[in-house]
Amino acid sequence: MSADSPHKVGRRIAARRRARRFSQPELASTAAVSLSMLRKIERGDRTPSDSTLEALARVLDVDATQLRTGYVGTERRVHSALPELSAVITGYDIPQGPPTRPPGELADAIRTAVDWRLGAQYGRIAATIPSVLRDAIRYVHVSPAAEHAVAARMLVSAARSADAIAFKYSAHDLSARLIDLMRWAAARSGDPLLTAITDYVRTEQFFAARAHAVGLTALEHAIEAAPVPSDRTAAATRGALHMRAAVIAGRAGNTEAAEEHLADARKLGAQVGREGTYLGTTFGPDSVRIHEVSVAVSLGPEHADRALQVATEWKPPNSLPAERRSGFYIELARAQNWAGLARDAFESLKVARAAAPQHTREHPWAREVAVGLRCHHRADAETLTRFTEWIGAV
Repeated sequence: MSADSPHKVGRRIAARRRARRFSQPELASTAAVSLSMLRKIERGDRTPSDSTLEALARVLDVDATQLRTGYVGTERRVHSALPELSAVITGYDIPQGPPTRPPGELADAIRTAVDWRLGAQYGRIAATIPSVLRDAIRYVHVSPAAEHAVAARMLVSAARSADAIAFKYSAHDLSARLIDLMRWAAARSGDPLLTAITDYVRTEQFFAARAHAVGLTALEHAIEAAPVPSDRTAAATRGALHMRAAVIAGRAGNTEAAEEHLADARKLGAQVGREGTYLGTTFGPDSVRIHEVSVAVSLGPEHADRALQVATEWKPPNSLPAERRSGFYIELARAQNWAGLARDAFESLKVARAAAPQHTREHPWAREVAVGLRCHHRADAETLTRFTEWIGAV
């Protein structure tokens, strides 16, 4: 169900069009939508169909959920892609012929998928990743020796983008198989940093199973095996492992380990010096600040004040990937709800949705907080009801 009026959708489309420096005729032509239709949509006289909304979103370089919050085509697209992904990775170790794309074109497609993953644009990933992943697997098998490490690195990136939709949409068995594929490719690359990043992603399995203590042990082994942080990429890789270890230690109730790993991540963030994306993982001082909130929330309600203090002093800049910003506000909302700050918690959820609607919609904590607010706080009940309907919690 959409809480958006046609006028609200039209205003969003018009604002995004102007931000992208398109005229109405240019947008209509590129999206293959009639100019009269586009004008009616922007005025709020017409509600765009799903196909029209998707066509406009593609040209405007946003996900359709950022134009119409009740749009559910993303869920349909992701769920329809999952069986194909499962088929693609079955027998990944068996050569199946050459890829359909040349290496340069394949590399571009994978970079685009990584950008979509960081931006939490899961519907766009689902539309393309099965064929991209198939070609990446084939390229590993046919690449000449001089290109083999590059091919393996590309496969890890492609599988990680596929895993983003599998894990977020609770296809945990498929996610585990994709991580196995990543580990296979990382081993073939001969790059210990790639192995470390794969260990970072593998932690999803421990979160999903709530096997936090063993997950912490696995991450600590990965940290010991990771290369010495002698350059920015190596420091960022080890720092990301420490950030994730701090969070899973918090969920395991191991406060001492959480603090130690967070302190190590903070030092490596200072060494890296600036926020960036390293081997597909965002790391830097800003990411460490976000994980300070994550650790506080992982440790439980008695640590809510610590999360609130971080948010009082600092907010994530818009330059950070959308998924990471959304995660910050979802976890902040949980801390605010624990502290009895119902209105602040709801505002944080709305900021999270604006940053990354698909990520927010699929996040169990966002759903948990929204349901709790609606049940226990009647102020603004109508808006809360619309939000919980959007998030799929009622």
